[in-house]
Amino acid sequence: MHRIERQAFLLLLIAVTVAFGWILYPFYGAILWATVMAVIFAPLNRQLQKRMGERPNLAASVTILIIIAMVILPLALIAASLAREGSSFYAKMKAGEYNFAGQAQRVFDALPGPARAVLDSFNMPDFSALRDSMASGAVKGGQVLVPQALTVGMNTFDFLIGLGIMLYLLFFLLRDGRALALRLTAMIPLPGDQKVTLFTRFAEVVRATVKGSILVAITQGALGGLAFWFLGIQAPLLWAVLMAFFSLIPAIGAGLVWAPVAIYLLATGAVWQGVTLILYGLFVIGLVDNLLRPFLVGKETKLPDYVVLVSTLGGIEVFGLNGFVLGPLIAATFMVSWEIFSASKQRLDGRSTS
Repeated sequence: MHRIERQAFLLLLIAVTVAFGWILYPFYGAILWATVMAVIFAPLNRQLQKRMGERPNLAASVTILIIIAMVILPLALIAASLAREGSSFYAKMKAGEYNFAGQAQRVFDALPGPARAVLDSFNMPDFSALRDSMASGAVKGGQVLVPQALTVGMNTFDFLIGLGIMLYLLFFLLRDGRALALRLTAMIPLPGDQKVTLFTRFAEVVRATVKGSILVAITQGALGGLAFWFLGIQAPLLWAVLMAFFSLIPAIGAGLVWAPVAIYLLATGAVWQGVTLILYGLFVIGLVDNLLRPFLVGKETKLPDYVVLVSTLGGIEVFGLNGFVLGPLIAATFMVSWEIFSASKQRLDGRSTS
């Protein structure tokens, strides 16, 4: 009878846990980023508590004000500027001011003879097919962008609700984070050393993902946007955001954006601009990852590049923007869990042979 009661209780526990997760699902993004911000700014909050005479409410409030000033307001200003610039760029493209097919034809015409011979061998003497493809792509892009533009106003209210929930949760996570962590650790049915390993790696991966990947991406995007603005390239902020996004891809990263632009500049006669962009991309933008990432992320916490690539892209595909953090976090938890399992198995095998 005792066994039946225990199984019934476990079923009840699983059912209410799934139901609670279902209730929280609409706000999982707010909960995720509240947790991420709490982990990142926990050291600052502890320092403020010490200086304020162990007044946790005041320290958490000041920490949130700092987060709003340092993170939320700048991102809001960038998003507003990006929306204006993107709308202007799309309007000019729709009006025919940007003829991408014609510009591609100019690049083809400017290629040296051997390169054109190679293209000719693939039956590509002109760019008529590419021109038709670009026209079709522009129509499809318009079909996607216009509905998105119309729903921005409706999504703003949902965004403000999510932001309010995130800040509200962040206050309590900062104020009571240590006690909540201890309570959560006590509820996990694992040995003590395994729980410590999991929670330690969780904090490390969150800091590594945000401080390493996102800050490096922002830096590379900002440097690239500054170069595009200096060279007079249209919509530098839009290109900067694209470079920041592609910077999350190891090895090539922002080069997927600035390299084709540099080739276009060289092919269309803007030699000094193209050479400048290539040198700047290689020796400034390209070196940011090698210089900043080891400083921001300890080498012992860095996931392999191929794991970062696959988990980040997969996370974005499944979770959207939140996949930037969730993808690497799930991958790291997966690897740590198997490391713990392997270590436990080796200990058991060692005991059985002794």
